[in-house]
Amino acid sequence: MYKNIFTIIVLLFVLGITFSEANTVKSSTDLSKVLIETSGKKDIRTDTIHVDGNCNMCKKRIENAALIRGVKKATWNKYSDKLVVIYDANKVSTKEIEKAVAEVGHDTPNFKADDKVYSKLPPCCLYREAGAKTH
Repeated sequence: MYKNIFTIIVLLFVLGITFSEANTVKSSTDLSKVLIETSGKKDIRTDTIHVDGNCNMCKKRIENAALIRGVKKATWNKYSDKLVVIYDANKVSTKEIEKAVAEVGHDTPNFKADDKVYSKLPPCCLYREAGAKTH
């Protein structure tokens, strides 16, 4: 029992320092993130996201785009159009990963790549075109 009380006191002390230095907590979500980061707990997850693409150039572009803060590993399979990501859910969401991938020209379930960005992809990467699969 004393151990739990001591742990709570230490946590409150650390939070007090965090809040006095940063003073940027704006919501309960921010507070949750601070508590998790302070406690050192990670929520490592593995998820699969459909990402449209064609070739090895797409693979490199998609994987690099997916490697945003919180993503530990990203592997895209050009035959299945599946991106497997290992990430810390306390730092990033799958929607944020999808958005980052769409920003470099590849459609995902929740985000469509901007047509201007898509049109600048190399010809072999234009997956929206009829018969474009070049695996």
